[in-house]
Amino acid sequence: MTETRTGSAAQPGARSWLSRTLQKLTADDRAVEAQELRSDAAIAGCSAVSACRKGEVVTVTGRIKSVVYTPRETVPTLEAELFDGSGSVTLVWLGRRRIPGIEPGRRLTARGRFAAFEGRQVIYNPWYELSAG
Repeated sequence: MTETRTGSAAQPGARSWLSRTLQKLTADDRAVEAQELRSDAAIAGCSAVSACRKGEVVTVTGRIKSVVYTPRETVPTLEAELFDGSGSVTLVWLGRRRIPGIEPGRRLTARGRFAAFEGRQVIYNPWYELSAG
């Protein structure tokens, strides 16, 4: 006699695949993008912005949400908001009006000392690398 089992050993994998698929289909675009960015950061070995602490030298990666040129009396600055799915950090380049490739929608990896200024999380004059796409 042959016994067919439909026990719980086969269903957890199927259930988790199904639940992941349903979650992707029903989630809004921002939530899906945030999850993808967090996953990409983990794969790249980068720190999550939400886990960074003031004074640490960190490497973060994500997508540029906005770029603002701020003319100041003493030194012009270029500021880019980088979102990694867990939070945002403002990248600030002092003395720069424009950097080719630094534009909204671009993926970027940045390294520098994490700081706080006027209630914002910032990295001043970071080393950066633009990603394709």
